[in-house]
Amino acid sequence: MIKKKFQRKIENFTCENCNTSVQGDGYTDHCPSCLYSKHVDINPGDRDCNCKGLMEPIAAEVKKDGYRIYYRCLDCGYNHRVRSSPEDSFEAILSLLSKSIA
Repeated sequence: MIKKKFQRKIENFTCENCNTSVQGDGYTDHCPSCLYSKHVDINPGDRDCNCKGLMEPIAAEVKKDGYRIYYRCLDCGYNHRVRSSPEDSFEAILSLLSKSIA
């Protein structure tokens, strides 16, 4: 059986970095306060990754449809990027814009 690339999962969680309680909407993949994420997916929403490490936001860039946030897993070094969401802390995004994506 072939899995879809994206699987919507509505999950609430507590951020493991800053302890913010986050209400998920099925597309929520990071904390809107500190922008940290968790390395749980191989494909979005599948929860098939065994790493479970914290994903540190390391940079951001401006795109025509918003911002892209770049991550690095603190456990395995995996790199990933996602779109920002309207609920994200603008100050947290601004602090990442001056950092190099490389």
